[in-house]
Amino acid sequence: MRYLGKDYTGKGISVAIVDSGIDRNDPRLAGVEIEGWSISLSATGHALLASDYHDENGHGTEIAAAVLKIAPHVKLLGVKIMSDRLRTSAELMAAGIETSYRNKARVINLSLGTPNMGKALLLRDCCANAIEVGSVVLSAAHPKGERAYPADLPETVGVAAHPDCPIDKYFYFDPKRFPRKEWGVLSDKFLTHGYGINKDGTVGKYRGSGMATAYQAGVLACIAEASPMASGEDLIKALRRTALVPIPEIGYS
Repeated sequence: MRYLGKDYTGKGISVAIVDSGIDRNDPRLAGVEIEGWSISLSATGHALLASDYHDENGHGTEIAAAVLKIAPHVKLLGVKIMSDRLRTSAELMAAGIETSYRNKARVINLSLGTPNMGKALLLRDCCANAIEVGSVVLSAAHPKGERAYPADLPETVGVAAHPDCPIDKYFYFDPKRFPRKEWGVLSDKFLTHGYGINKDGTVGKYRGSGMATAYQAGVLACIAEASPMASGEDLIKALRRTALVPIPEIGYS
């Protein structure tokens, strides 16, 4: 990715994929440094870590491959919190975030979320702790603009997607300039990316805000490589500066 006049690949940056795991044997991940864990909850609600993070579904691997399209030289941390049925809980998401930043992930990708407002405080505490140590959590927003956590929390970068946004364009939506009532199907998120469209024009296996989050994670990894001493807040500001600010009167382009 080109940033500040130079090309960056995410070298030296760890990106955590909090998802269904990662398939190390996928050819798109050949040569990439990968480490990981799976997390489960004990009967008492404590998080249990294990070394097996193999992807039983394929979703986490697709997310990892999307990150590598933008930042091919990152180190991947596979934090498995879902099985083949892609079911998880807010408690496991929180444990995944904490595991990620404790293992030096600069970028934490969650292409998922929960609408449960009762779990927002739990997730907010974890996201706040992450940004305090220099990590940034990116999370997928609800595709119809309904509430989703941790994407709706102020400590995260929430990501939405729209079919009109191509893969190489990024938009920053300032609610003061672009009122929610004018967003249509967009969620009230800060950043949006392409709708899972590949560079050759074909549609990817997965689409929407989940894939958009992965692409943005790759962008943020490149920014982090360019700014190794930047705080979490500084990285978020820099990410927004890479985006365009749409004006409703003239459309998106």
